[in-house]
Amino acid sequence: MTEQEKQVVIQKSPEQQEENVVVEIVKTLVTAAILAFGIRTFVAEARYIPSESMQPTLEINDRLIIEKISYRFRTPQRGDVVVFRPTEELKKQGYREAFIKRVIGLPGDTVEVKNDKVFVNNQELPEKYIYVPGDSSGYIPRPSRPYGPTKVPEDQYLVLGDNRNNSLDSRSWGFVPRENLIGRATVRFWPLKRLGPLDEKPIYPNDN
Repeated sequence: MTEQEKQVVIQKSPEQQEENVVVEIVKTLVTAAILAFGIRTFVAEARYIPSESMQPTLEINDRLIIEKISYRFRTPQRGDVVVFRPTEELKKQGYREAFIKRVIGLPGDTVEVKNDKVFVNNQELPEKYIYVPGDSSGYIPRPSRPYGPTKVPEDQYLVLGDNRNNSLDSRSWGFVPRENLIGRATVRFWPLKRLGPLDEKPIYPNDN
């Protein structure tokens, strides 16, 4: 067989070439889907804010990155803004979508709201992300509804919305089991004018 005949034999028909292109596209799409699913399941995912419960820290329609790795190596910290699946009590009330709140009480803490302030283990939390009515920068009043004192059970967390008087949180339905935590909100990527990390946390005297 001559060299020219060999080239003719190994050439593929247009139908075969088209089929191979389709196969490669399908392989690429499947691979991308698997990678996207893996990243979203185990590493990070995007979320948007549907309500006013975390104002002024988070506004309606803010877009956030929720990272899912750190809690595999450490416990949630006071001040973390967390996304979690509805608790059993919330499910009874018909809620199915994930919630986003701020961790205030850690396992074993005693939390109380009194005199428009939050106390953890009898220490006031200086929450600089909550504004006093009438000040020059704010529009979110401090919590006016008394709560507790109540002790946070083991492996559970007490969470509150930053907009304390307009938030469905632990004061109404109890604690969040650690197993319900999806991840921690770390970065706001939309709107661009507010792009950046979420780094406002309570300054608690005994926290490092």
